[in-house]
Amino acid sequence: MNYYSTNKKAPIATLEKAVVKGLAEDKGLYMPENIKPLPQEFFDNIDKMTFQEIAYTVADAFFGEDVDAESLKQIVYDTLAFETPVVPVTETIYTLELFHGPTLAFKDVGARFMARLLQYFLKKEGKLGKGGEANVNVLVATSGDTGSAVANGFLGVDGIHVYVLYPKGKVSPIQECQFTTLGQNITAIEVDGVFDDCQALVKNAFMDADLNAHMKLTSANSINVARFLPQAFYYFNAYAQLKKQGKADQMVMCVPSGNFGNICAALFGHRMGLPIKRFVAANNANDIFYNYLQTGEYNPQPSKATLANAMDVGDPSNFARIHELYKGDHKAITSLISGATYKDEQIAETMKQCYAETKYVLDPHGACGYQALKDLLQPGEVGVFCETAHPAKFKEKVDAILSTDIDIPARLQAFMKGTKQSIDMTREFADFKAYLMQQ
Repeated sequence: MNYYSTNKKAPIATLEKAVVKGLAEDKGLYMPENIKPLPQEFFDNIDKMTFQEIAYTVADAFFGEDVDAESLKQIVYDTLAFETPVVPVTETIYTLELFHGPTLAFKDVGARFMARLLQYFLKKEGKLGKGGEANVNVLVATSGDTGSAVANGFLGVDGIHVYVLYPKGKVSPIQECQFTTLGQNITAIEVDGVFDDCQALVKNAFMDADLNAHMKLTSANSINVARFLPQAFYYFNAYAQLKKQGKADQMVMCVPSGNFGNICAALFGHRMGLPIKRFVAANNANDIFYNYLQTGEYNPQPSKATLANAMDVGDPSNFARIHELYKGDHKAITSLISGATYKDEQIAETMKQCYAETKYVLDPHGACGYQALKDLLQPGEVGVFCETAHPAKFKEKVDAILSTDIDIPARLQAFMKGTKQSIDMTREFADFKAYLMQQ
């Protein structure tokens, strides 16, 4: 399958080029030329299939023309060595727990899938480095969980070096130690700025002729098709689990949203035939998409620091994909997607109320999703919100709000024992370019 740029000014790309390059030459995001609908038989039997079987069927529709069946199956099955259970919180609201992967965050699937797909193409072309040499350099900006998921997904992968850019003092201590303590082929870069500054450095690097002549660059942010598309697996699996219980007919999916890669993957699944009734995009105080839904005007703003830091994005990249998916039709978008936005005080109050009433511990991001369903769910509907990261990743915030002392899973404790290794960086592109030119 070929891929085109959302800006429509770049050459058509193969999947390999879209994955290896990440961003199109015209700064647009790659989109598949067509999205294949899945057969009704698949949906009729989805509740009898395993998560891996479901995911392989979806992956084959996206990638089957470009990756041989056995390799694709191996990539999918290796990526999905864990479950994503749907757990009841109230009678009509469920949570899709996406934090059972290696770094306890929803981005584990996309990062791990992309690492293995990129390695597949390098092997196929005989371009794997020798003696630790990097043939591809992955640049990734993170507001929290992306960095840890990508770093751990690519850790030790031959031929690939990862540079994780993160805003100084604006990710949780546990999130930070998940990508600053690894070493090997992972370099953490601590930027004196906010997430949007990190993302701007990455995007400018892709467009710089000198850098691209010096080293092959790609991104593992959700701008990369191999990072965001596999997240569609989650939503098919959620539907299958509710279908087993006879509760999928009026299913509403709520996705806490920052850079909008996760909900974008869900919308691609919907276009493939996934029978979700409608979607809710839950924002924190960074309410750019919410305002777009109300007005039809998209006005990026500087990001604001909030309790739900992984959603602190003032110019979400994947808005371009959503806009393109519905051909810019504001009415079509608003007929399928609702929005909600919550300030820190509301997030904290939701966490307290949910814990008092149900004993379920929400993290700040999941709290946005839970509250959005409480506010927007209609009679007869069943709502599912994504709990995108384990609350222990935000232990200081969660304990302070709930007066608890939540346990830190062993996997997180292991990261916390490591030694921080990071490079200090200004927000100026000239400084970042000079650093990379020396690598």
